[in-house]
Amino acid sequence: MPQSTHLAQEIATQPDDWERVVGRLDEVAGHLPQPGERVATIGCGTSWFMGQAYAARRESLGQGTTDAYAASEHRLARGYDRVVLISRSGTTTEVMAVVEELRAAGTPHVSFVATAGTPVAERSSATVLLADVDEQSVVQTRFATTTLALLRASLGEDLTAAAAQARAVLAEDADTAYGPLVGAEQVTFLGRGWTNGIANEAALKLRESAQFWSESYPAMEYRHGPISIAAPGRAVWAFGEVPEGLREQVEATGARFEHRDIDPLADLVRLHRLCLGKADAAGLDPDAPRNLTRSIVLT
Repeated sequence: MPQSTHLAQEIATQPDDWERVVGRLDEVAGHLPQPGERVATIGCGTSWFMGQAYAARRESLGQGTTDAYAASEHRLARGYDRVVLISRSGTTTEVMAVVEELRAAGTPHVSFVATAGTPVAERSSATVLLADVDEQSVVQTRFATTTLALLRASLGEDLTAAAAQARAVLAEDADTAYGPLVGAEQVTFLGRGWTNGIANEAALKLRESAQFWSESYPAMEYRHGPISIAAPGRAVWAFGEVPEGLREQVEATGARFEHRDIDPLADLVRLHRLCLGKADAAGLDPDAPRNLTRSIVLT
């Protein structure tokens, strides 16, 4: 895989990052949600979507009510035992405001941050610092997936297979990994349960890195309208479980149906590779996405 951009280099480290962070679980476990606690996650953009994935997975494993909010749209007044905040930069205005609300209310909370000495890292009641997966690219990949890997491990999940599958994806040639999708004029991503967050993140990644038309929906909702844009030259990519009959219905439109029976986190790495391919085909620098900065700081 080409290593000419920061984004490419950061994508390539992910399997190692996941395995390394799982080794920190005992160190940070006391700050993380405990079984039975009522929990909310807070984030913006990619961090919000990682929170969505974790929240749905935690509930599906019977570990307690878990809600995921965009930092600007939270409903923390409903009352939670603990709040998980995710902010790579540690400077995002909306997340900082939530930290101050939590401090004032005395609500236990833990923040996942990549940059030490930042307001979110310094002001949170507990911080999980992931400086080794900080990124130079504006587009988030390894910080987000490593955060989710640690949160999944805290739920008792074994990430060994996911890391191995991600390594296999990274070792593939471009044609095998994503080749037929480079020429697609549009891609829609689908998820079920916890992979809805993965689908949302996949669509965001293509928009950010390649200025490319991408959408995301819950898989069962896709037939309730969005399938109307499926057509030859377009694609539908499903993460995780595929509803019965959906592949056949998509293929009947002439669109390509994309799915692999691997851990959705590993399949997200494959999507990251497609982002590089689409950006290259469009003559874009994926490290400098249009209209975006590393952190949104409002004045």
